[in-house]
Amino acid sequence: MTLAQDKASPSARNARTPGHQASLIVQGADATGIVSALTSVLSGHGANIVSLDQYSDNPQGGAFFQRTVFTMDVLQAALPALRADLEEHLVKRYGLTCTLHDLSVPKRVAIFASKSDHCLLDLLWRHRQGQLPVSIPMVISNHPDVAEEVRSFGIPFFHVPSMGPDKSAAEAEHLRLLKDNVDFVVLARYMQILSGDFIEKAGVPIINIHHSFLPAFIGAGPYAKAKERGVKLVGATAHYVTEDLDEGPIIEQDVVRVSHADTAADLTRRGADVERAVLSRAVLWHAEDRVIRKGNHTIVFA
Repeated sequence: MTLAQDKASPSARNARTPGHQASLIVQGADATGIVSALTSVLSGHGANIVSLDQYSDNPQGGAFFQRTVFTMDVLQAALPALRADLEEHLVKRYGLTCTLHDLSVPKRVAIFASKSDHCLLDLLWRHRQGQLPVSIPMVISNHPDVAEEVRSFGIPFFHVPSMGPDKSAAEAEHLRLLKDNVDFVVLARYMQILSGDFIEKAGVPIINIHHSFLPAFIGAGPYAKAKERGVKLVGATAHYVTEDLDEGPIIEQDVVRVSHADTAADLTRRGADVERAVLSRAVLWHAEDRVIRKGNHTIVFA
């Protein structure tokens, strides 16, 4: 296995993350001595560990996951030598995968949206308030409805129509806009299905949000259908996108209780509230390297 290097480009520091902090994500087969080797490497470079979270799904030959946040003086200058030592003492010795990320360099996220704007505007507001340690180089939508609201946040807006069964032209334009400009993508109620070819060529994680009624109440008007069935809970799920529609690794979920007195409009409003909260947490946790994927499963150090 190799020592992965985060590809985020330098940007303005976000108020949420102090300078000189980095995250180290380690995963692989569990073995005696991993934590000792990791902390020895960090201390040898003068790093001060701020937090350390770890999990093993089976101490007897299972998988090991760890997220460590540490501080170092002159962090950028020290990273190459630190990567070399991690390669020698963790990657080669234990066969682990390590990802090192300077937390003062925000990940770049492109947001895809359609006509529904509650998740999109919530993310833009949280970003403006310094609550999300990301940079947003673009918002892309298949409708022009939210253009002026997006631009009021000082963020470029791109209208890319996507109509009919053939989405190839739209996806080609999406890929052109994304190329070398983003580290992940968020679908903020983007009401289009992404092709497997697009997912592969995008080459970055994609996070989606949807109501948690699935696989029930599929299609249009899920909250009206839920009202007809007398549901008692509404919720939302944020997950990574895979070729299997709405079946990717789950990052976060939440629910709220509703009653017979709630109208379909009430359910829609309360569902939108949950969607906003769940998606913002998923974006935050991904941006802070708190989510580790293993197949169709996630370990979330929230």
